[in-house]
Amino acid sequence: MGLFGSSAKVYRPAPEVDLGPGSAELYISPNVKAPRVAGMLVKIFVWVLEMPVVGWVLLHILKKDNLINKLVSEAEIPEPPLFTSTHRWEDTPEQNVSLTKPGLSPAERVREAVDCLPARLESTLAADAPPSSSLKRWTIMDFSRAYSSGETTPVQVAKRFLAAVKESSGPTMNMAFFISCNPEDVLKQAEESTLRYQTGTPLSVMDGVLVAVKDEIDCLPYPTTGGTRWLGKARPCEADAACVAQLRACGAVLAGKTNMHELGAGTSGINPHHGSARNPYNVGKVAGGSSSGSAAVVCAGLCPVALGVDGGGSVRMPAALCGVVGFKPTAGRLSNAGVLPLNWTVGMAGILAGTVEDAVVAYSAIVDQSQPSYLRPELNLPMLTSTPSISNVRLAKYGKWFNDSSEDIRTCCDKALQTLHAQYGWETLDVTVPEIEEMRLAHYVTIGSECTASLAKKRSEIGWDVRVALAVYGSFSSRAYLNSQRLRNRQMFFHKEIFKTADVIVSPMTGVTAYTLQDDALSSGELDYINGAALIRYSIAGNFLGLPAITVMVGQDKGGLPIGLQFIGRPWSEATLLHIAFAMQEACSKNHRKPVVFYDLLKKD
Repeated sequence: MGLFGSSAKVYRPAPEVDLGPGSAELYISPNVKAPRVAGMLVKIFVWVLEMPVVGWVLLHILKKDNLINKLVSEAEIPEPPLFTSTHRWEDTPEQNVSLTKPGLSPAERVREAVDCLPARLESTLAADAPPSSSLKRWTIMDFSRAYSSGETTPVQVAKRFLAAVKESSGPTMNMAFFISCNPEDVLKQAEESTLRYQTGTPLSVMDGVLVAVKDEIDCLPYPTTGGTRWLGKARPCEADAACVAQLRACGAVLAGKTNMHELGAGTSGINPHHGSARNPYNVGKVAGGSSSGSAAVVCAGLCPVALGVDGGGSVRMPAALCGVVGFKPTAGRLSNAGVLPLNWTVGMAGILAGTVEDAVVAYSAIVDQSQPSYLRPELNLPMLTSTPSISNVRLAKYGKWFNDSSEDIRTCCDKALQTLHAQYGWETLDVTVPEIEEMRLAHYVTIGSECTASLAKKRSEIGWDVRVALAVYGSFSSRAYLNSQRLRNRQMFFHKEIFKTADVIVSPMTGVTAYTLQDDALSSGELDYINGAALIRYSIAGNFLGLPAITVMVGQDKGGLPIGLQFIGRPWSEATLLHIAFAMQEACSKNHRKPVVFYDLLKKD
């Protein structure tokens, strides 16, 4: 029996669970009934929650009917705990890939990635302009060609970028893309890059290309705030993070530190300290979190690539809401050195990009090749020289889970799968992914416990909504944490079994599109668990199980807001995911509409 008398779940051994399409396994949709709370109500709630004794009683009352007790804390689970999501080396056969040589520098890996890209023969700036309502995203290769041909220079692009940042940050637009952007540093980098092009010695095709960095990742000369007011002072930034250093070695112009949900503890991107990043498709909507600024700057055309951190969909969710590519590789594929250690068994850096091609180039630059080869598989890059570039792809779909989304999302994502079948002959297999809600709750306990353990007690300097999250995180018991790791073990088994018959698992990226950013949340944050649960619904396996995952825009809802489709892959199958995402992009991108806030940095002055 549970603590409050409710019957706790008794789990069968994982091998006895039916994963077939006709499985009797119960799908539990999050039954979130809590009303949205913002403004003064959030502050009052926090004051009561932080009172001695009273707060403890309130927390236990709130948790009384919570499924965490029934499905996690008090449950009986036969499997032993699995404390990390790391994967052993697996020689996974992949189609149409280029095996990179060991020991290459970041710039050399980028050169190999360029050889994998489809040919684009048109002149960058002379190409026919698309209709004003349609979307043309300039790629890394577009910038590189423009620089090499002399059509423009990194300095000219940097000046356009800085003017756009100034305009979008002003009181009229208030987009809040960046927490920090140093114009002098950006121009200095651009001048050095321009000189390299003038002397015919660019470091790579990324030389002079603007890349933004989430303010959870170290990047000189900026402090790393994690979206707070205090962390940058308490933890000085002394060197670039490993992934940033690799981009710098390729000549990329590091454009500044992007906005984020404070401490990554939310899905909306609302930040009471640094402003709330707005969605370029509709400035009255959220950009999503926690990598809100990184998704928004790519969406708005300010950078073709940005770095984020993904602990619970925090790269992929905002990417979907803002209509860009969000890519989280296998746990261990990228170095976490220089990334704030907020959730070390579920979080890692990830890539936000305007196109799948740019995700491939950025991925080749920042992949971690420092570990001995026996600890990691060799690096495959996808050969995107033809469409489709791979064949006989099998997509696993769990219908009950897939359909637990808004009507517009469900319809759009179903149409995307039909397109893949019609154009490429790829098959969708019906499966059951059991215990989805149980996995979400176990991840919540895990990420919350790790976040609490990693933070000093700075409650008074933390935003009101995040203080509520930290209070809840701190209430989880050791039994809840251990049982969460048992559920991680079960889910690892289930997913590996599904991957015996399917290449990827497919789902919508979010259950809802971007929702309204309300004024009463701007200074306090908000507690909106209904939208939060819908946003995170499809994110968990990528983090809790360390699986690679990617989202790509496949359409827009009736209000013109982006819809993303997600592909989750086997460990170390990044090349296959990028192949599939590229094929999806090529099939769907022609009808995408341009964001309301959009800057063309290659446009002639």
